[in-house]
Amino acid sequence: MLLAVAATPEVAIDSLNALLSSQHKLAFVITQPDRPAGRGRELRESAVSLWARSHEIECHKPESTEEFLNLASTVDLMITIGYGKILTQDELDAPRFGSINLHFSLLPRWRGAAPVQRAIEAGDSVTGVTIFQLDQGMDTGPIYLVKRFALDDDISSDELFTELSELGAEALLEAISIIEKGGRPTPQSSTGVTKAARISKAEAEIDWRDSAVEISQRVRAFTSNPGAWTTFRGTSIKLDTPKVESLTLSPGEIHIHERKLLVGTSTTAVSFEFITPQGKSRIDSRSWINGARLEPGDRFG
Repeated sequence: MLLAVAATPEVAIDSLNALLSSQHKLAFVITQPDRPAGRGRELRESAVSLWARSHEIECHKPESTEEFLNLASTVDLMITIGYGKILTQDELDAPRFGSINLHFSLLPRWRGAAPVQRAIEAGDSVTGVTIFQLDQGMDTGPIYLVKRFALDDDISSDELFTELSELGAEALLEAISIIEKGGRPTPQSSTGVTKAARISKAEAEIDWRDSAVEISQRVRAFTSNPGAWTTFRGTSIKLDTPKVESLTLSPGEIHIHERKLLVGTSTTAVSFEFITPQGKSRIDSRSWINGARLEPGDRFG
């Protein structure tokens, strides 16, 4: 089958590698135009653009619907993975077999921009990937295939993205085979729908009045984008790799116990293995403790 992939982020790379080594033909990739990034605001290519260049795959960065349509109409199937743009129905229908999407949740749970993070934040015990036929709704199209993945209670969104990108590549090849054989997708259930809204930096601020379990879930969900953060002596600081402890402290209270950094919540304390001070690199909490010169009464938040 002649394929094209419209994708932008790093999580698409496993699928691209799988397609490239499959019996199918990857005609080209489509990605977002280069964007200003960093302090210098220099133009930066997407992860998919860099991958295409390193593998000598044709890469397009269309600026208009007409340009996208002209490209899509030349292939059998379009696959989208975090492309970053809502496509029109004409664009979706242009390929011979239409367009499918690799989504990182068990639809209809967690439709939207941040399904991986929201699953961890909610304390879900299982998630997975869904391959579905795209329509004009927000992740509402009929489903070709789902694959489930059990969640450990200490997994972060960074780790889960890695696991699901590998699982998604496997699911994608199976779904293409189903389409080749004339298989039809199944409409999504109307029950169990949840929304995975995009995460703002403000939302990622830790509220130490929450419970230890809630804080652990939110910190792991927001690691490392945008990063769970709090304030310390008037500056912001990011925290990651939490663990619920048995010691009880007041919300936001900092305590060093057996060389571990513990912080109080509304229930028991939470320890953190790594810290990223504002404007500095990520360091282990022991190194931060040695340099912070903590004083009695120091708090987060």
